[in-house]
Amino acid sequence: MNKKKKVKIKYKNVLILIVAAIFIISIPKLFSKNSKDEVNLADEKVNFVGKNINELEEYANKNKITLEKSFEYSKIYEKGYIIEVNENKKNMKVVISNGKLDENVYREKAVNELGRVPIMMYHGIIDTTDNSYTGGNVDKDGYNRTSNAFRADLEFFYNNGYRMVRLSDYVNGNINVELGFSPIILTFDDGNKNNFNVLGRNSDGSLKIDPNCAVGILEEFKKSHPDMNVTATFFVMEGIFNQREYNKEILEFLVNNGYDVGNHTTIHANFTEINTTKSLEVVGRMYQKLEELIPNKYVKIIALPYGSPYKKTHENYPYILKGNYNGFEYETEAALRVGWEPELSPFNKDFDKTFLKRCRAYDNNGKEFDIEMVFKILEKTRYISDGDKESIVIKKEDYSKLNNEYKNIVMY
Repeated sequence: MNKKKKVKIKYKNVLILIVAAIFIISIPKLFSKNSKDEVNLADEKVNFVGKNINELEEYANKNKITLEKSFEYSKIYEKGYIIEVNENKKNMKVVISNGKLDENVYREKAVNELGRVPIMMYHGIIDTTDNSYTGGNVDKDGYNRTSNAFRADLEFFYNNGYRMVRLSDYVNGNINVELGFSPIILTFDDGNKNNFNVLGRNSDGSLKIDPNCAVGILEEFKKSHPDMNVTATFFVMEGIFNQREYNKEILEFLVNNGYDVGNHTTIHANFTEINTTKSLEVVGRMYQKLEELIPNKYVKIIALPYGSPYKKTHENYPYILKGNYNGFEYETEAALRVGWEPELSPFNKDFDKTFLKRCRAYDNNGKEFDIEMVFKILEKTRYISDGDKESIVIKKEDYSKLNNEYKNIVMY
């Protein structure tokens, strides 16, 4: 056999092998139950973003896929068009445009991101039905609430269009709240046992939390109201939550489950009654203790005991904000007073995160800045979100109040 003939036969054999290989690879597709007509998102990526919902509904019906719909306003897409799709084999979460965000929507929702924000101040949450004092107050001055009153407070906030944000996010102007809703911040002072009461351990070794303590109630509310973004900041002293054997685990639970922990000084110090050296100690030592227990996981925010020293010009105030205690450097980002009225928007030019007011969460028949009075004031002054944390929407007449360091401003 000559060489040319041998080469032709060799090429012919190679060609036969290639065709056979392609046929073998194609067999599973030819006999698969998922034909082209039945293909689902796990087999073929179909991009529906920017398309009309009708197209996706037709596709879902054809491929027996369940759609879980939600609606948002959009800066890009017209009403009925798809903003986002989370793909899954049997179900799909789809975000559909309610229409473009414009001045009409802002007016309809009364968007006002220079409005006021309530920072609610709680102390003890006590499981009692004692009605000796006004409303849900346990003590005369209303620093402690009953468990049922606290549950009612949470429902009240939710039903009135408030959604929780982290204190640390608020002070940094990072407010991520749905369009038309308002931010609210919860704080707890003193590290009372009834804020986080441990009843022992569950069968898996985790902490068994008293369902009637503050965190027990918040965790319960979190499950029933997933859109509330349940969070709070707990300001502790040297005894933490006064449960020595559980203290470190309590702190770890809080920071791992969406809560924050801050500084309330080691001894609940009144800054008007101590000198500068002691001020440095009570602040610095508490930060140092938190660093030892939950390094880099606590917030550098202090709740001032008694709201003291009442004025930033006090000689001790610089040591609240910055210092060195026995070689441990600390710097406080924000400080909270024992307040009365809702605070300014973080975008307001007069906002001062180092001296923030809080609202005492108590009942007093609508007087002296109790819950009823505070939320009555907020009816006309509240911060109302545009739903986009990247932009700040304000009314044109409020421009003079704006802190000009923020660039992405929308006025209407």
